[in-house]
Amino acid sequence: MNPKNNSRKNKLLIVILGPTAVGKTSLAVRVAAHYMTEVLSADSRQFYREMSIGTALPEKDELKGVPHHFLANRSIHDDFNVYQYEKDAITLLDSIFDRQKILVMVGGSGLYIDAVCKGIDELPDADDKIRQQLKQVHEKEGLEALCRMLRDLDPEYHAVVDQNNPNRIMRALEVCMITGEKFSSLRKNKARERQFRVIKIGLDLPREELFERIHNRVDAMMDKGLLEEVRRLYPYRALNALKTVGYKELFDHLDGKAELGQAIEKIKTNTRRYAKRQLTWFKRDHSIQWFRPDEVEKIIEYVDGSLVTGKMEFN
Repeated sequence: MNPKNNSRKNKLLIVILGPTAVGKTSLAVRVAAHYMTEVLSADSRQFYREMSIGTALPEKDELKGVPHHFLANRSIHDDFNVYQYEKDAITLLDSIFDRQKILVMVGGSGLYIDAVCKGIDELPDADDKIRQQLKQVHEKEGLEALCRMLRDLDPEYHAVVDQNNPNRIMRALEVCMITGEKFSSLRKNKARERQFRVIKIGLDLPREELFERIHNRVDAMMDKGLLEEVRRLYPYRALNALKTVGYKELFDHLDGKAELGQAIEKIKTNTRRYAKRQLTWFKRDHSIQWFRPDEVEKIIEYVDGSLVTGKMEFN
């Protein structure tokens, strides 16, 4: 065994996850500052530099000098997916673990978190003919038609997938149509062994409190200039990166399909639904230890306790 890889077993990745607006960023900063380390983002919406307001991209003062990676590091015009993220993130982890014993990862994109913690399943290559057929359905009948197809072919994955992400839905449909099997069943392969250890911290709140945070965040985004941001991005609305909550509703408004007030309420509704799907995804993982976002001391005690009890033994 490579001695360097063996030493990686003494490295720890603290994963802070949970639904949108629950308070993951501020907690991740406090935990990273406590352990004097860095943060890796696993929020697929915050990769793109042009989408700062609608994705709640944290500002520099919120990061409090803690180094962050994978924040606003790509353009909406770049091709980027979870497979590339896994490759880039593991390469970065390997580099950071050369100088740090602990690293924090934070985000609400369950698929991207799984990619780093246990790898992505080997799935069939894309089929251009099938993908073109699905794109035509999307263009002619809309995203709802693709969601109905997925519900019929794979209700289990339909229940947890981000239903505002056409690329992810089309990929699942493509796999179903190529293999004749459910995408969800093919995603249950044995996890890859990683050369570091993982502790998962889940953040949650009572529904009423979480939904109030969501509503307040949407209002704050509008006050901050979300409509103007969407207006600037309007010429690129066909890009996959922009087919997400907060943007597609305001594109409809700019197209004259909805009044502004209606569009804002729809953003809140779709964000609540997205939060529910995030929690559905995470609740399947029984290795997650759940806390309120303000239980910082308890969280640090939990991490420290895991180190002391021998689950993580540092040199």
